Amino acid sequence: MRATTIGLTTIASLALLGCPSGSDEGEDEVGDPTSATGASATGTDASESSDTSDTSDTSDSTDASDTTTGDGDACQDGSVPNLVFEEAFDQADYGWVHAERWRITSSTLVADPFFPDARSEQTGQQLEFFGLDPTPDPELFVLQYGPGWAESNNTPVLLVHGAADPPDRAWANPGVLGPYGCGDAVCPDTGLMQVLAAADIPVFAIVFPNTQGDNFNWVEQIHAAIEVIREQTCAAQVDVIGWSKGAFAARLYGSGLRMDGGTPLGDEVRKLILMGGPNLGFDYMFRYGSGNNTSVWPPGMSHGPTAHHIQVLGGVDIDRSEYAVYETASGYYFRGQAQMLSMWIDEYPLSAFANSGLGPYAVIDSLSTYWGEDMYAGFAAKGYGIEYAVGQGSIVADMVASEVPAEIQTYLLCGQVDAQADFMLGIPNEISGPSDGIVFVDSCAAPDGIANLGEAAVLQDINHLELGWSPESMAKIVGWLGEP
Repeated sequence: MRATTIGLTTIASLALLGCPSGSDEGEDEVGDPTSATGASATGTDASESSDTSDTSDTSDSTDASDTTTGDGDACQDGSVPNLVFEEAFDQADYGWVHAERWRITSSTLVADPFFPDARSEQTGQQLEFFGLDPTPDPELFVLQYGPGWAESNNTPVLLVHGAADPPDRAWANPGVLGPYGCGDAVCPDTGLMQVLAAADIPVFAIVFPNTQGDNFNWVEQIHAAIEVIREQTCAAQVDVIGWSKGAFAARLYGSGLRMDGGTPLGDEVRKLILMGGPNLGFDYMFRYGSGNNTSVWPPGMSHGPTAHHIQVLGGVDIDRSEYAVYETASGYYFRGQAQMLSMWIDEYPLSAFANSGLGPYAVIDSLSTYWGEDMYAGFAAKGYGIEYAVGQGSIVADMVASEVPAEIQTYLLCGQVDAQADFMLGIPNEISGPSDGIVFVDSCAAPDGIANLGEAAVLQDINHLELGWSPESMAKIVGWLGEP
């Protein structure tokens, strides 16, 4: 036994390639600053390293923001090259047993602006873990620990959440937002984290500072989290499971494609499991006209982009450019979504109808949304079209060309829903072709650019939100992790 050391457009109930918007429930507690986990993180005795001075908040967690990084040659000495440990939390909700905040000190991270209103900010226990800063710097990330992580010699797993989806709803309590927050009328209160822990697999989850962030930033943050896990477990390699936008970022990490000056890929990843990922991109937000806008534009509060920068009310154009997936004079708040865009119009023509789980209805502004206002006039909203957005920000082709190497065994887990009873309620489900309600199966299950594909599994009657917690999904994942 190891010694314990250190401590997709937002759409009605979900953000694109993410999950339902909303905040975590429950009170958050933080750990004892004299605990073994908090002390070990600093590489010194807790009495020397902990900041126990009284502050205005109620947190009594370990604060080691002045810790030096060290050379990181010996695992479990609490130091990781180019990272600084900041704070530990020895109690957490939803089954997590520990959390830590770390800072990346040598990176080329780009500015990752938060949306102008509070919908993009950290909430719940993640707000506590980020030191009560609702808009953390891109150099910061939080790592949450599952139960029993220090008692197993199995390869540890890092869980990578999707857009606007902290690890609590994604991995530990799919029902935290209530009915349909998990893609079904009845939601479980435990998830993949508990299943992996019960299978004697050390499980960890990253929390990104900006949950709609740039995917190259997410790559650097994933790498940093992996290095912390390797330090704390002495594991040579880590398995990575990404869901939705997190699957795209995890694949980007495995492909070795980086921003200028980014961290090169090494041999730190053993297996890569991509759930509901747009491996060949997606064009969902451009397919159903202006139907997605009402969940995002006021009074909606979902956190995600639209395909439009202008809303038309009573014949008057109203500037909503900050909500657009492309860059405008108002900013570029959804670059991470734009990076995943590709056109599927040749494979699957536009539909004249949409279905939000309650039956079909006619689509408004379908042609103008997809091709842009210069080609077709918009009635309820105006935008530049998908070609503009793809040309401005997509990295799908570059990612596929970079290829996930043979050294990383890769698995693809996809869903397909055909019956209305399986649709996600309240959003226009993707019905133009076989999909999980958001991502086409042909994109999710595509083997392109994957040198060592273990399996591409398509689960019938499982929608995009159910992929993370359905018994069929979890059985597949545990089985794949156990393969040699």
